[in-house]
Amino acid sequence: MTLETRTDDGWATTRFVVVGFGTAGYACADSLIQAGAEHLVVLDDRDNEALREKAVILETLGATITLGPGSTAELPKDVDVVVTSPGVPPHAPLLAQAAEREVPIWSEIELAWRLRDPANPAPWLCITGTNGKTTTVQMLTAMLQAAGLRTVAAGNVGLPLLEAVMDPEPYDVIAVELSSYQLHYTHSMSAHSAAVLNIAPDHVDWHGSLDAYAKDKGRIFENCQIACVYNVADPATEQLVMDADVIEGCRAIGFTLGTPGLSMLGIVDDLLVDRAFVEQRATSALELAMISDVTPAAPHNIANALAAAALARAFGVPATAIRDGLRGFRPDKHRIAHVAEVAGVNYVDDSKATNPHAAQASLLAYEHVVWIAGGQAKGATFDELVIAARRRLRAVVLMGQDKQVIAEALERHAPDVPRIVVEATDTGAMQIVVGEAAKLAQVGDTVLLAPGCASWDMFANYGARGDAFTEAVRALGN
Repeated sequence: MTLETRTDDGWATTRFVVVGFGTAGYACADSLIQAGAEHLVVLDDRDNEALREKAVILETLGATITLGPGSTAELPKDVDVVVTSPGVPPHAPLLAQAAEREVPIWSEIELAWRLRDPANPAPWLCITGTNGKTTTVQMLTAMLQAAGLRTVAAGNVGLPLLEAVMDPEPYDVIAVELSSYQLHYTHSMSAHSAAVLNIAPDHVDWHGSLDAYAKDKGRIFENCQIACVYNVADPATEQLVMDADVIEGCRAIGFTLGTPGLSMLGIVDDLLVDRAFVEQRATSALELAMISDVTPAAPHNIANALAAAALARAFGVPATAIRDGLRGFRPDKHRIAHVAEVAGVNYVDDSKATNPHAAQASLLAYEHVVWIAGGQAKGATFDELVIAARRRLRAVVLMGQDKQVIAEALERHAPDVPRIVVEATDTGAMQIVVGEAAKLAQVGDTVLLAPGCASWDMFANYGARGDAFTEAVRALGN
């Protein structure tokens, strides 16, 4: 079973099982058919009209689709490779059976890597981390485009990576966002350059431990060719570089919000500078952009910009394109987005801050904050966040399923900070929350929605939560 290229006969004779038939699973199955796979089974425990419609399409092309409860309980006897969707945990029965039988398990990323055009495979610039992945990938894409390169953001954001590699018109380079789920079953990828932005507790229930989670993040550095980019402020990311087996000559490149040392990007005065990819780096640094070119210029977002710049510079992007890319970039909704100023108080939507690490980064960007927090904590704790941010907290308004977890951390470490607990969980709850926050805020303060929790207990997703906050703020203004 070679499967070295798209046209290898191995694709036709290999017996594939795809687990999960959501967006990723469908893309995997469709791409396998395009590659010539003639023995393809797709399994999903769900069964609804949308899935059945997609099943009809693939069945006409020769795939076998099985939907409904129990479909993934047993691994078929005749299978050579299992391709799994990112949401399926390693302890799922079918994956456990595959591991026991020593059947190779591929992620969609592994499949995409193997399906690259052998005649013109676009290099991958890859990014992972607990927080900031999407913003950093989008910044990187803007820089690459400013350099005149045909590129796209793909993977865990933007275009599905399989679509990118199967595009008949090859890209010059692909900016790839990767989650820990996707990296877990990725084995042969060899990125041009890669970055780990940060490591903080998240998805421990899926991975089994924080150490296992970090090791899966570190897979992004395996076989890296040119540069492994790490966060100087987060030693765990540098350790992942040290532990990785890379291509000879691959360099470790740091990024820092301080003055950069050798082989680093960092800040000098109000400038983003490069001391890694310049010949005179022992004695000088190259100006890339001004801090004011980064929007918003919050510290963690400047760090994102430096990480993106490090990957772009590793690919040979000139400084002018770094600057132009940053100047033209605006983050997606619900990422430290300024909503309005009402009665001298700023209201900021960072609903995307779905874990304590992300919420802490947001809180440290403002001097005086009325913090709106709560939701599903996913087993996370908030002591470290409260200790780091307590001097900035004017007050806290708590909501959602695990609000008590945050309340207890506040009681331990910031007992004098006023806090309001909102019990309502219906569609009007956010109006109550914002109303309470407005009462606590003083002129010049920031009311910050940075929940530090998932949204599913009260909202369809973090976007719906952010939209509810925005509506409540605008109603307050009116």
